[in-house]
Amino acid sequence: MGVSGCGKSSVAEALARSFGWTLHEGDRYHAPESVAKMRAGVPLTDDDRADWLDQLGTLLAMGTKAGGQTLACSALRRTYRDRLRAACPGLRFVFLRIDHHEALARVQMRADHFFSPSLVADQFATLESPHGEPGVLVLDATESIDMQTSRIAGWLQA
Repeated sequence: MGVSGCGKSSVAEALARSFGWTLHEGDRYHAPESVAKMRAGVPLTDDDRADWLDQLGTLLAMGTKAGGQTLACSALRRTYRDRLRAACPGLRFVFLRIDHHEALARVQMRADHFFSPSLVADQFATLESPHGEPGVLVLDATESIDMQTSRIAGWLQA
C-alpha cells in the first residue's frame, strides 16, 4: 500500500513470483468512470472508491481459501484498510513509504499508466499513515525490490 509511484505493483509482483501466490493488481478493478477521472487529473472521492474496495475485499476473501495472495492497492485511509481487514481477517499491509518528490518523478516517468501526475499531491493529502496499526510493515520505497521482498518475506515468516 502507499501513494502512486511508491512501487506497489512491482513489489507485489515480486512477492507473488517469489511465493507462488496469486497477484491482484488493484488498478485493474477501478470502474471506467474512476479511470477517466484519474486520467483527467480529477481526484477520486470516498464514494468513487467504495465499490472498488468492496471488489478488492471480495477478491481477498475468496483467495484466502485458495492459498497465498498479494494485492497492490493504495489503501490510503485507515477506513479503507479497515474495510479490507473486515473482508479478510488477518490481512497484513506493507506500507511503501516515499517522499513527494520521488513519487512524482516516478509517476512522470510512466508512459502507459492512466494516473495523472497532477494527482500525486492529492494522494499525499489523503494518505493516513498506517504506522502503529497492527499487521503493518513500513518499508523505504527507495530500497531495491529485492531488499524489500526479502524484508517482507522475513516479516511474514516471523
